[in-house]
Amino acid sequence: MNKDFSELIECLDGKFAKIDAKLDEKSDKKDVQSLPSSIEKLTKSIVDYHEEYVALTAKVDRHKKWFF
Repeated sequence: MNKDFSELIECLDGKFAKIDAKLDEKSDKKDVQSLPSSIEKLTKSIVDYHEEYVALTAKVDRHKKWFF
């Protein structure tokens, strides 16, 4: 039983080592530097969506009042 687990652990260690190596290759400084601008764009999109949602909610409320 312990032999099975040790083989599994060795196999997983090899897989994780490969994944770590690939991540090290892909993690470029450009990716890290572009992260703040990406977050800023996402934040702007969320704010725009929220403003549109508030406007549509107000419009629906007005239509409800007109209907009743």
